[in-house]
Amino acid sequence: MRLNFKKITPIIEWGSLLLSTGLVCFFLIVILYEIFSKGWSAISWSFITELPTDGMTKGGVLSPIIGTVILTLITALFAIPFGVCCAIYLNEYAKNTWLTRTIRASIRNLSGVPSIIYGLFGLALFVQGLHFGTSLLSAGLTLGLLSLPYIITTTEEALLRIPASMREAALAVGATKFESIKDVVLPASLPGILTGVVLTLSRAAGETAPILFTGVAFYITDVSVNTSQEFMALPYHLYMLSTQHQSIEEVRPLAYGTALVLIIVVFLMNLTAFYIRYKYRKNDQ
Repeated sequence: MRLNFKKITPIIEWGSLLLSTGLVCFFLIVILYEIFSKGWSAISWSFITELPTDGMTKGGVLSPIIGTVILTLITALFAIPFGVCCAIYLNEYAKNTWLTRTIRASIRNLSGVPSIIYGLFGLALFVQGLHFGTSLLSAGLTLGLLSLPYIITTTEEALLRIPASMREAALAVGATKFESIKDVVLPASLPGILTGVVLTLSRAAGETAPILFTGVAFYITDVSVNTSQEFMALPYHLYMLSTQHQSIEEVRPLAYGTALVLIIVVFLMNLTAFYIRYKYRKNDQ
């Protein structure tokens, strides 16, 4: 009896897709359940609004939350303008030469560089070279460099989705190249750009290795928004509570609570981006 591969192949393909999707969803649910079930008991108003006390064994995570928010803002202020402008130049102005192809390939390769390498580079450039010291500014700029390749790539992909006919129509009615980009291309590609930017910033907010060398501190007894000083951040705070604290078992509930807060912060960032994207598309229709 011969096997009918034409009938079997679709079944195998769909089965593989369903199995892969099921495994990913299963592990995601297990991880979220583990964090929520063990971290929810630590969450309270005082945990969110109080400073860490008694060598991180008591108190809350106000300092790490504020440090993470300001760190992400510095990263955004540095990476978004440079990343979007670079993508616009590569996609709209640069000719398809070997130099342009080399730059694109280099940007994509930079996306795969381990984050700890960016941390060492930030240490050499910002902390020591530019004498910013171990500070919030050095850490934010380092995360900005880490985010640049992702923002450039996602922005360029969003621009590529815009049909050439829209550009040609703008030029046909007398618009300049700059006006066609500003008034036609960018508004049409803004939802895709926003999605890429926020997903990149969400990833940057959860990074530990780059800020390890450039300014994050384990324990600070006050809240400081001074960009020239050291700071606390949720991912590094979680790392220290989970692996380096002298009383790991005692602070384990705080570690799970910190992990839950970090997940909520990242989720709110993503939710905000999707809401802006939805509103923009709704107004555009």
